[in-house]
Amino acid sequence: MTEYPPTTVLQSAMRGLACKCPRCGQGKLYAGFLTLAPSCEICGLDYAFIDSGDGPAIFIIMLAGAIVVACALIVEVKYQPPFWLHAALWLPLILVTTLLPLRSMKSLLIALQFHHKAAPGRLVDRAK
Repeated sequence: MTEYPPTTVLQSAMRGLACKCPRCGQGKLYAGFLTLAPSCEICGLDYAFIDSGDGPAIFIIMLAGAIVVACALIVEVKYQPPFWLHAALWLPLILVTTLLPLRSMKSLLIALQFHHKAAPGRLVDRAK
């Protein structure tokens, strides 16, 4: 088995944003749009450890919500368009600001989870 040198947080983040394997940086992380591959085809890293949960979706919702609400408020105050125009403007923007970055955000959190060797919490008996 090939030994991989340790990476910096920036290298791990760049691998994540590129949707590449967090260990080797070359293999594909996804088999579909958000479906993870079972393992890396280059280094063989088993992706069973990955559990990004709802973190990526929450980050994207917060960022997209701030962008869309700020834009909608500015347009409403300056131009006061009818409601149908609001729907025509903001529904596509919501789709773009949520779906496009979701894949990269998920892989970024996976890469950082791998970099920091994140694991489920365990209770420690300190009474001894």
